[in-house]
Amino acid sequence: MMLETPLIPSRRSTGTARLRLLAEPWLYLTPTLVLIALFIFVPMLIGISYAFQNLQLLNPMGGGWVGWDNFTEMFDDRRFFKALGHTLNWTLSSLLLQFFLGLGLALLLNREFRFRRWVQALVFLPWAVPAFLSGLTWSWLFNPVIGPLAHWLYALGLLSEPYNILADPQLAMWGPVIANVWFGIPFFAITLLAALQSIPKDLYEAAAMDGASGWQQFKRVTLPFLAPMIAITVMLRTIWIANFADLIVVMTDGGPAGSTSILSSYIFTTAYRKLDFGYASAMAVFLLVLMTCYALVLLRIRHQLLK
Repeated sequence: MMLETPLIPSRRSTGTARLRLLAEPWLYLTPTLVLIALFIFVPMLIGISYAFQNLQLLNPMGGGWVGWDNFTEMFDDRRFFKALGHTLNWTLSSLLLQFFLGLGLALLLNREFRFRRWVQALVFLPWAVPAFLSGLTWSWLFNPVIGPLAHWLYALGLLSEPYNILADPQLAMWGPVIANVWFGIPFFAITLLAALQSIPKDLYEAAAMDGASGWQQFKRVTLPFLAPMIAITVMLRTIWIANFADLIVVMTDGGPAGSTSILSSYIFTTAYRKLDFGYASAMAVFLLVLMTCYALVLLRIRHQLLK
């Protein structure tokens, strides 16, 4: 009687199967990767190449590679540095107000109270409004002829008379900032509320049994759990705000006297009004590098918080 010997796979077949297992996921991902390359990376590389060319539609015969000339012109441009300073002011003031108001709303909505669902719907409503419509609405609200805000500010003693602050170089930036805060609060409220609801309730009960006050519970329990989410949301929102020129273009168009011009709006104006795509691309590349460095720092901080 012959004994059957078990079939032992050869090293070659084992290696082939292993390679097949490694290659199969990439085969499924190939269509997605091709689309990402076509619609994201290829246009980005083309846009970066424009920064090293002279692309002025009003002077089509004067085009060609100019090397670093656009960047040299950028660092000699006073309007560029003025727009960079306005970008820092616009981003920082919008981000801080959005974050703290959004965190307060998230803490409020994390509690049980009557009509909580209706309040959530109202809080999240600004996020669903198109940016163009939001900017147009706030422009009307600041207009003293048809809007109430100028009269309210005058009644509170904040204005000497009810006038449109969007026409005042000293105060004009606060108009888009207020509109941007109203527009962006739901982002922080939604994300931080989701993070708050993932914190185990047992931790708060244990802290209360140990005699911890509300502030101590927030400091020792809530903030450590929220820290990674805060890092990633602050990073994303900072990048969005710095590139968010819609409200400024609609409300002030960078004026008066360039007092509300930020880098993204200056890039838009240079590209689509002056038709100088080479110089606009150079400024866009500078903004891309700046935001990339900022994102790497925030991701490093988040990595340390997760340890």
